This record gives sequence, C-alpha cells and structure tokens, in this order.
Amino acid sequence: MKIAVIGASGFVGKHLVSELVNRKHFIKAFARNTENILAHENVEKIALDVNDVEKLATNLKDVDVVVSAYNAGWTNPNLYDDFLKGSKSIQEATKKAGVKRLIVIGGAGSLQATPEIQIVDTPEFPAEIRPGALAARDYLNILKEETELDWTFFSPALEMHPGTSGVRTGTYRLGTDYPVADENGRSVLSVEDVAVVIADEVEQPKHIKQRFTAAY
Repeated sequence: MKIAVIGASGFVGKHLVSELVNRKHFIKAFARNTENILAHENVEKIALDVNDVEKLATNLKDVDVVVSAYNAGWTNPNLYDDFLKGSKSIQEATKKAGVKRLIVIGGAGSLQATPEIQIVDTPEFPAEIRPGALAARDYLNILKEETELDWTFFSPALEMHPGTSGVRTGTYRLGTDYPVADENGRSVLSVEDVAVVIADEVEQPKHIKQRFTAAY
C-alpha cells in the first residue's frame, strides 16, 4: 500500500513510519521539517505546512490511506486553535485528494472516566497538556459529523510517553470509549506498539467511523 503519514517526524510518527516500512509499504512522509524522518528507499519525504490545503491535497492524490499523527506542539501557546485548524485542513485535503480513508491519532483525554465524565475533565488531568487534549476531544466531535470519509480516531493508552517506549511486543487489547486497563489498573502501551496498532488498522480496517483505543 501507499500510505501518507502526516507528522512523520514526531514521537508517534517516526515509529509509525518505521513499522510501516518494515511491513513493506511505501510511505509519503509529511512534516514541516523532514530531517528526523527515516531515510529509506520506500519513504518519500515531503516538507509542507498542513494548512496549505491545496498543496497537501495534490501530494495525497496517489495514496491509499492518510494517517494523521499531527501535533501542533505541546509547548505551543496557541496549541488548541492550531491543532483544530491543522486537523481540519488535513481532513479537507484528504477529501479533495479523493482519498477515502483517514486515520487520526488523537489523545486519550476524550476517553470516558465514567459514563458522565471524560478523562480530560477530571481534576487530576495534567494542566500542561489539557489544551491539546481538549483540542483532540473537540476534533473527534467534528469527525463524528463527517459523512464522506471512512474515518477512524485512535486514542492511545493513558500512559504513552517516552517512559513507556523501548518495547515492541506486537500484542495489545482493544477498547472503544473507556481506557483499557491491566490487572494493576494501569492503561499502558509503548509507542512502538501504538505503531503496531495503527499499522494493523491500516491493513485490516476494523473501526470505520469509530473511535478506538488499545493497551496491554
């Protein structure tokens, strides 16, 4: 398959490109700065701003699926607005390009803590990442109104950060709107296994027009 990975130089994007290349796919890897993208004969690096909808659409026209690992930057003071703007631009460009499938890697904050409360709205949710989590939650609600695309939104485990990286087990358990917890009540998945989850969804779509999550 030919797969577009947007945000290919980021924490999740880099691991996803590596996983997809190992599965013999051809990757169009998009980022503002392509220096940190894997150098490989099956990887075409494309530097652009996702808000340039026309340029992005032109470059997406020959791909089978678009995977967005877009992040407007955790230290960006305008993170909320920039994330929503960029995500909507990617959605529009995907449609303009005539690509049917869009997979968005969002945040875990929109998962349910209880039937009435989402995790991002709980008192213990970290304040420093709340703007990004709110943006991802609000974008999921936008995606739910999308009728033209076969979209999928992935919420990672609650613990998916550098401290959980370094292990690719290739195994995980799936969920939908609630975190998947282990026997200790923790929701953990390494970034390497996040890449496995997304690559599996690319190859064998199981969550069309749906949000899902995964953890050990």
